[in-house]
Amino acid sequence: MIRIEKAVIDDLERIAEIGRITFLETYLPNTPKEAVESFVATAFDLDTLRAEFNIESIHYFIIFSDETLAGYGKIELNAQNEMLETPQLTKLERFYVLKEFHGHKLGAQLFNHLVQFSKEQQQRGMWLYVLIANERALRFYTKNNFQIVGEYDFKISETRYNPNYVMYLVY
Repeated sequence: MIRIEKAVIDDLERIAEIGRITFLETYLPNTPKEAVESFVATAFDLDTLRAEFNIESIHYFIIFSDETLAGYGKIELNAQNEMLETPQLTKLERFYVLKEFHGHKLGAQLFNHLVQFSKEQQQRGMWLYVLIANERALRFYTKNNFQIVGEYDFKISETRYNPNYVMYLVY
């Protein structure tokens, strides 16, 4: 059974763990280990995540397969991107499903839930950054009607930036 629910503060440790695991899996093949570990230590710090839970425009949703937490999505409402002129856009900030759940359609269900929530909040589209080398993610987003609208250098550490696409989905 698949279940999606809005995350609560008690979910922070599990969200941080999934974030660390999936980020390392995605970035280590293309990025120096020290840079990835530095990013992970900051981005998935419990105090950082706790502060985000107090920001009204940020929403976390978690997905379960049976009773096992399989992944999560983080969106930010009304998050503009300099490459897009449309107002009222949602940024898909994080979208992580653990590797052992790939191929089970959990990502599609979580994604559809995030889009539906975004639409209910009167948003007009969704955008994201995706690592150019992440072919699996690019196929997923393209299959879900995202278009590449530009490129962005994603800062991993003080000395490392990775090339990302900016992708956009119009509702």
